Amino acid sequence: MAKIVILGAAESGVGAALLAQAKGFDVFVSDRSPIQPIYKEKLTAAGIRFEEGIHTLEEVLTANEVVKSPGIPATAPVIQALREQRIPVISEIEFAGRYTKARHICITGTNGKTTTTLLTYHLLKQAGYSVGLAGNVGFSLAEQVIEDKFEYYVIELSSFQLDDTYSFQPWIGVLLNITPDHLDRYEYSLEKYAQAKLRITRSMDSSGWFIYNADDEVIQQEFQAVFCEANQLPFSLHHRPDYHLAAYYTAEDRICTNLEPGLDEGGQEISVAASPLIGQHNRQNTMAAVLCARVAGLSDEEIESGLGTFRNADHRLQPVGEINGAQFINDSKATNVEAAWYALDGIRQPIIWIAGGTDKGNDYSSLIPLARSRAKALICLGLDNEKLKASFGGVVPHLEETQSMTDAVRRAAALAQPGDVVLLSPCCASFDLFKNYEDRGRQFAQAVEELMEENK
Repeated sequence: MAKIVILGAAESGVGAALLAQAKGFDVFVSDRSPIQPIYKEKLTAAGIRFEEGIHTLEEVLTANEVVKSPGIPATAPVIQALREQRIPVISEIEFAGRYTKARHICITGTNGKTTTTLLTYHLLKQAGYSVGLAGNVGFSLAEQVIEDKFEYYVIELSSFQLDDTYSFQPWIGVLLNITPDHLDRYEYSLEKYAQAKLRITRSMDSSGWFIYNADDEVIQQEFQAVFCEANQLPFSLHHRPDYHLAAYYTAEDRICTNLEPGLDEGGQEISVAASPLIGQHNRQNTMAAVLCARVAGLSDEEIESGLGTFRNADHRLQPVGEINGAQFINDSKATNVEAAWYALDGIRQPIIWIAGGTDKGNDYSSLIPLARSRAKALICLGLDNEKLKASFGGVVPHLEETQSMTDAVRRAAALAQPGDVVLLSPCCASFDLFKNYEDRGRQFAQAVEELMEENK
């Protein structure tokens, strides 16, 4: 009996272990960290052997094949030992792909992956398709493949998940954007990181579709070196003479789509007026999801109807209430400068901005022009706000600080005029005052709700 060792016992690892067992392999799971109780219970219930707090090399190196968690870098000693022994190391996605004939719609990019994945899944599901949701959104593809009851899977893929894929074949591959992130895993090379993202195309053939952002300079540059057999569907925020575009905006809320971009005839216009998504980056995410839906065969009516009923994941530019004509938006997931840039850029109304937290070596210079033109006030919410104050003190007309979310919301409400937006988009990690970004976002929404009750 062939032996499969799984490294890492969280969502993807446990899913892979359960699938490997279902397919008749001898399975052993090894995690260098403590295993969460929910996953330990799953492994125990299935009778799968596991260890935690250590990788026992004698056992790991008896594997015929190893399925590696995306969180383990290639430089880890256990991976180096496996490479020396020439034992194949693959990802959970690669392993799962062997056991399903379903069509995979795979979405990657530095920013916007989750929103685009959830929106694409929602559009297909609302239209009555048999579709599963998997990957980096927190659901194991491998575990779903055990029953394999879906005809389609919409899968969010990080570069780490793509790193160990070889023959996994997306039907539709989507690349939203490439900006510097996780470069420590790619020898601090943007080119190597970009090539990891473009790996999504490596097994695609002429029956597949590759949807990508023609406005992204890094994609334009790096894609030239990639041989891609799939049908190419570039999209842009504007009509461009240098590309045969598959999608572009003809007005603020209208997208022209054309699945045969080589022919300039035959475009179909779709209204996105009903979409609740905010900001320029979400206009790009929406185009990518609409193209996925068009390739999957949805009608214009099905797409427009689905856009209107979509609700994004919590803490991502999420409207949470209105007080005296000012709208409150929770973007607690914006834990880096770039994510906050998208929020400030995407909101057209005057902004009362709440930011701050644990600084990750942030360079705020890219935010200064936006803060100057959009922000009426900045409320710094953190234990140490000196860097924010130094960066924005002379830029925004009003700046103050607090260590209390309730106080931040009340001060923002007092400063806001009807038509303004109070935006929590922190730029920073949350660990100084909150458990995590979800806790920060929930406290913001709760403080807004309490103030709304008082103002009734």
